[in-house]
Amino acid sequence: MAIGAFVEGAPADGGEGYSGRVTPFVVLSCVVAGSGGVLFGYDLGISGGLTSMDCFLKRFFPKVYRQKQDSKVSHYCEFNSELLTVFTSSLYIAGLVATLAAATITRRYGRRTSMLIGGSVFIAGSVFGGAATNIPMLLMNRILLGIGLGFTNQSIPLYLSEMAPPRYRGAINNGFELCISLGILFANVLNYFVIKITAGWGWRISLSMAALPAAFLTIGAIFLPETPSFIIQRDGNNTDKARVLLQKLRGTASVQKELDDLVRASDLSRATRYPFRSILERKYRPQLVVALLVPFFNQALRGRGALSPSWSLPRFARWRSGPRGRASWSLWFS
Repeated sequence: MAIGAFVEGAPADGGEGYSGRVTPFVVLSCVVAGSGGVLFGYDLGISGGLTSMDCFLKRFFPKVYRQKQDSKVSHYCEFNSELLTVFTSSLYIAGLVATLAAATITRRYGRRTSMLIGGSVFIAGSVFGGAATNIPMLLMNRILLGIGLGFTNQSIPLYLSEMAPPRYRGAINNGFELCISLGILFANVLNYFVIKITAGWGWRISLSMAALPAAFLTIGAIFLPETPSFIIQRDGNNTDKARVLLQKLRGTASVQKELDDLVRASDLSRATRYPFRSILERKYRPQLVVALLVPFFNQALRGRGALSPSWSLPRFARWRSGPRGRASWSLWFS
């Protein structure tokens, strides 16, 4: 579990009692880790334009392509293709399952290990996508990308939080959200240009381009250090390595106060026998409510299903009870 979030008796001053600054070492580490956000955004944004390309549909989903060419058929929520829905949704299902395993690996073997696994799987998935010749290869592409998302989205926000100086932690974590938006933007711009390739292979570029940020993340993660929190969690009472790393991260030798708080948080983490049961206690209820409502309203009010993964997917929805009826459920879960 992540350590250092809530420590009873610790000062709630946002880290004002800590020494240090944002060093170039912190910035470089966060830039490398933040590239995982670009990957996340890219995979969210690429499928919308991809499923709109005639060359892609004609090769892998000819039935949908023929329906699309029929001018008498509305392009809004009229096409019925379970196979296309599986292609789009398999990424999210794989990501959900992978997150369960990633949580254990992140806790036992470190945040950097999870980033390495996620980046490597991303690269493998991009190879399958760029070289795809049939539906199974397309599905393998989406499943591998989903597994990569599960690992990187589990480890990178935690890594950023534990590496950042406490007073700048929120800003640096918001940088991950910014990287997601940049990834979505890049995916849509790329789709805009590759759809103009008349030879009909532009979709291969869209499916394989995720390998670039994935390679950057994977190679960079090889040289990244582990976080001080994980080093304390792994080494127990031996805090020498964590102290040296904190001094390098903060640019000062005065890190004892922050180190003591990290050790205390680690001890509390080890003493907590049932962490998931503990978050249901009354004293943690405000944090639990906020943690549940933020992603809920993020989906409900921002329209993420329409803007992020695939703006064109609703026209392939199967269920229709009216012009805006059940099709909205497909939009929500896409």
